[in-house]
Amino acid sequence: MLTDRWTLQVATDDPAVVAGLDTFDTSFITYGTTAAAVWDAAKADPACVMAQAKAAALEMFLQTGTSITKARPWLRQAEPHLGKATERERLWHAQVSAWVDGDAETAIAICRDIAQRWPQDLAAVKMTQFHMFHVGDLAGMLDIAEAALPVHRHIAEMHGMLAFGLEEMNCLGEAEAAGRRAVEMKRAEPWAHHAIAHVMETQGRCAEGFDFMAGLVDTWADRNSFMLSHNWWHMALFAIDSDRPEVALKLYDDHVWGVWKEYSQDQVNAVALLARLEFAGLDVGNRWQDVADYIAARGPEHVEPFLDAHYLLGLTCAGREAAAATLLASLRDHVAHQDDRRLMGRIWHTVGLPLAEGVAAYGKGDWRTAFNRLKPALDGLQQIGGSHAQRDLFWQLWLRAGAHAGEIATVRPHLEQRMADRPGVAKHRRELAQLAQI
Repeated sequence: MLTDRWTLQVATDDPAVVAGLDTFDTSFITYGTTAAAVWDAAKADPACVMAQAKAAALEMFLQTGTSITKARPWLRQAEPHLGKATERERLWHAQVSAWVDGDAETAIAICRDIAQRWPQDLAAVKMTQFHMFHVGDLAGMLDIAEAALPVHRHIAEMHGMLAFGLEEMNCLGEAEAAGRRAVEMKRAEPWAHHAIAHVMETQGRCAEGFDFMAGLVDTWADRNSFMLSHNWWHMALFAIDSDRPEVALKLYDDHVWGVWKEYSQDQVNAVALLARLEFAGLDVGNRWQDVADYIAARGPEHVEPFLDAHYLLGLTCAGREAAAATLLASLRDHVAHQDDRRLMGRIWHTVGLPLAEGVAAYGKGDWRTAFNRLKPALDGLQQIGGSHAQRDLFWQLWLRAGAHAGEIATVRPHLEQRMADRPGVAKHRRELAQLAQI
């Protein structure tokens, strides 16, 4: 037995394996670029259950159609050695196995158990938040962060996790304070930057938010593609809110799209930003085509409803009707085979499919179908994961579809409420003015 960076035992006698595990955990928590070290660690000691479990987890983080297929061999390789592993290692293996099997409820329960019994394992705390985020358990995200805080008060990333949990629960003042505490401890804490950006976005502090993020961009250069491109994405949202879409378009070209075009989250950022730029009246040229090339190359995957909805929007806005039709048909078949007694099965049935159908209709200009299909999905939208800011894309699609479908009386109160909630946001005034012209 050796001990990892959390001073917890790992069943291996190879220090290099522990070093690989520590590198993975550090990269995971800080959004670094060295997580792949765990694959070398797992190969170096096939009997190390923790290394195999985290190697499988990394496959799943990549969010491709082959992630599950690639994750299973790591987990199987660990099975003969579970008896010699520590209990924490066995539980890590069990929670990743549940994730691979599509059993979100079990994955969350096991992960929470690890985080509660070994709170010094900050990677388990982060993993618990990750699983909860993807099914919309926002209260759970905050609870697990608050429970771990006493053990990790000295770690900036802990305060960043707390800040995001608070923000998603709409505790905005506390969220900003926690985020700023993290940045005081460690200026290069991009998840804390991200949480503060969410607070400022929610409060309509457009200019302040843009300047705040602009003052930290130098700290993102060595972060992974998601964190790098997503924080720039938030800057672009501040520009759009200020009714400066041309600034947002430049950010799209220079920083948001092009870091890792094959990655799911980079594609999501691109689709969501291009749609918002078009909402603002900007001609985005052939940019949809470039994004759609990479989405089409994925083929039907159905990793998460959140991803499929973005993929369909990207394909339809690019005019890729055949690829979109293939994806939607495959999705309908996928949902038909989902067990609605499981959490993810219910989410696919009640939210994922109507959302996808509504998004596809929107992309084709079928406003009435888009308006009708998006509405039932909006009621449970939190369950598909994504942040408030990300999920708001689908509300904006519904509002615009409603306006084009002649449902002015239905959508106007929503737009007026947005204006009342964020009176300093210039784009809301433009949206209301546009409504009067439809």
